[in-house]
Amino acid sequence: MQALLENKKAYFNYEIIEKYEAGLELLGLEVKSLKQKHGNISGARVIIRGDEAYIVGMDIPPYQPNNTPKNYERERTKKILLHKEEISRLAGKAEERGLTIIPTKIYTVRGRIKAEIAVVRGKKKFEKREKIKKRDIEREIGRSIK
Repeated sequence: MQALLENKKAYFNYEIIEKYEAGLELLGLEVKSLKQKHGNISGARVIIRGDEAYIVGMDIPPYQPNNTPKNYERERTKKILLHKEEISRLAGKAEERGLTIIPTKIYTVRGRIKAEIAVVRGKKKFEKREKIKKRDIEREIGRSIK
């Protein structure tokens, strides 16, 4: 499993409740671009329309800008491939107050591009401050031991 893109801020800004592995429906030039580790998922989120799930806000630049079709959109909505029961479970979670679904990682498994999506709850400001303070204390302890 080779990680292509990762949303590192998600682990700081959100409390991760559940994770799912899903396939992505992509164009060939998007696959090539992702394999070169070009792209951004930091502002992306997952929406559910009917019986289908989509990633909105995921930015994938063209692999070769000069050879890209004129109607290519970098941030087009990409379909997520999940089982129906997983989609219905995610739809129920998305309806709950305070829960969001975001992509946390894009990676390859046996040549196929997969997305790790997570059901998350946003952290409060004081929780983030506590985490920063804890990290600083651990860093100071590590320095003093050396």
